[in-house]
Amino acid sequence: MSALTAKKQELIDWIDQLEDQGMLENVDMLKKASEGTDWWDEISDSEKESIKQGREDIKEGRTISKKEFLKKHAHRF
Repeated sequence: MSALTAKKQELIDWIDQLEDQGMLENVDMLKKASEGTDWWDEISDSEKESIKQGREDIKEGRTISKKEFLKKHAHRF
C-alpha cells in the first residue's frame, strides 16, 4: 500500500467516526473548495443583496466603530 493510499484510508476512517457536526461541515467546505465551488453560488439572493448593501454602506461611509456598536447593542449580549 502506497503512502498516499494509506493516508487516504486514514482520513476515510477518521471521517467515518466523526460525530461533530461542525467538523463535518468544515470537511464538506474543504471538499467544495477543492471542487471549485464558490460559497457565493451557495447563498440566497437575499443574502447576496445584504452583502452588496453592506459593501455599499462601507463605500459611502455609513459605518460605526466597534465601540459604538457595542455601546448601542450591549443589552443584547
